[in-house]
Order: sequence, then C-alpha cells, then structure tokens
Amino acid sequence: MNSADLAAPVLPVKVPALRQMKADGTRIVASTAYDSTFGSLLDRCGVDVILVGDSLGMVVQGARNTLSVSMEAMVHHTRAAAGGVKRALLVADMPFASYPDPTTAFRNAARLIAEGYASMVKLEGDGHVFESIRYLCEREIPVCAHLGLTPQSVHRFGGFRLQGKSDEGAERIRCAALAAESAGAEMLVLECVPSALAAEVTASVKIPVIGIGAGLACDGQILVSYDLLGLSSGRRPRFVKNFLTGRDSADAAVKAYVEEVRNGLFPNADHSY
Repeated sequence: MNSADLAAPVLPVKVPALRQMKADGTRIVASTAYDSTFGSLLDRCGVDVILVGDSLGMVVQGARNTLSVSMEAMVHHTRAAAGGVKRALLVADMPFASYPDPTTAFRNAARLIAEGYASMVKLEGDGHVFESIRYLCEREIPVCAHLGLTPQSVHRFGGFRLQGKSDEGAERIRCAALAAESAGAEMLVLECVPSALAAEVTASVKIPVIGIGAGLACDGQILVSYDLLGLSSGRRPRFVKNFLTGRDSADAAVKAYVEEVRNGLFPNADHSY
C-alpha cells in the first residue's frame, strides 16, 4: 500500500459547508461550467462551487444577453455539467421568466434538482423574488440569491453597468441582502458593485457572499470559466483576468485561479470598482 492509498478521501462540498467556510475564513472559489468536460476540469482543480449559469446564452449560444436561455437548455446543460462533478457543489441558474411566482419557481427549480442533478438554484433580483426564495427553501430547495448587476435586468438597467453607486442604490442592495438571508437564501452572489459596499454587505450577513466585480472583501469569488481561460471575445470587463496567460494548460490556469482566490490575491484593485 502506498501513500496515495492512505490519503484522506476528498469530501464533497455540501450546502452547510458554505457557512462554515465563511466562519472559518476559508475563501470560496467558484466558476461556471456548461458541460461535463468543464465540470470535470473545475472539479479536479479544486473549485468549490460550480455554477451552470444562464451566461451560456452569451458564451455558448452567442446571444447578446442571457434572456433567451430556456428552462430546457438549463436542465440539459446542468445535467451535462453534473456528469463531470464529484466534489464541488453544483448550482444552476433559474433562467429569465422562470420564477414569476412561487409555485412556478418551485416547478422549474424542482426540474433543475431532479433532472439536472443540481444541489442549489440561483435567482436574480429582489422584491417579489424573496417570496419565491422563501417558498423554495421551505420545500427543501437550497437557494443562492443574486444582487447588484443582475443580467436578467439588462434592459431596465440600460446595459451591463455598475450598481449601488448612489446612496439610494447602495441602501437598496444592503436591505435586499438582509431580506434574501431572512427569506432563507444559503448564499449570495454580488455582482459589479463598489468594493466598499460589498464589504459592508459581506459583514452584515451570516451567509457567504460570492463576488464578481465586487472587490476582495467578499467571502469568495466567481468568474466565468471562459473568461478565466481567455476564451471570451469582445470587450473584457474590468473584473476579468486571463489566468491562462503564461501557463501551458487549462488545468494550470484553473489551479492558479483557485490559489489566487484562496490566498486573497484575486481580485486586486485593478479588477475592482
């Protein structure tokens, strides 16, 4: 028997572990996958949370935004990604118009759990969305909330723009984070908000806050896998870093991303607002 045989097994990341990671100060590493190959890549390189995002509409389907992604597509891609995941927590986006009310939200979320093999679903926005979050959590479906720049609100926002810049906007996000936690959300994604605001929100809630374009003070970070590998074309958002630069494989790039997030090296000021 060699040393590899005696190594402790790598335990899967479960929902309760997220709060423990926040409490322990262990930074959570997240990225996106849309198929089993990327699911396996992220999983074996140490990513803790794998999101099957409706970003697939833009990076896989070539759409201008995420709004055209269907429930069928989300179930298909979630199940595909699940085939490559052994350790990470698999989260699936609820696509645009799939949660207009709690009962519809439950019907669609249940498909992502039962057919897609997700362990959690993600809902964007505030207001009436909190009713659906509470309804799902009461029916044993873990939920990740998403505040700040919510891509499904791109038309109302007038584009993909920084949120929470004004006093009023910042206060709305602060209140919404507390409301999401109160409704039962187990995790919160905070996208494209000023770093100082993200730090306030992270300190105000007990659930882990995963940032993207929200500074270093969040409990973890997420980047679209295509972005961290430099595969996305067009204008690159400020919060994106190409981790493949100077490295010779996708595995090396993802491992570098994991290491930098875990050690508090990414994002730095150049990737924050």
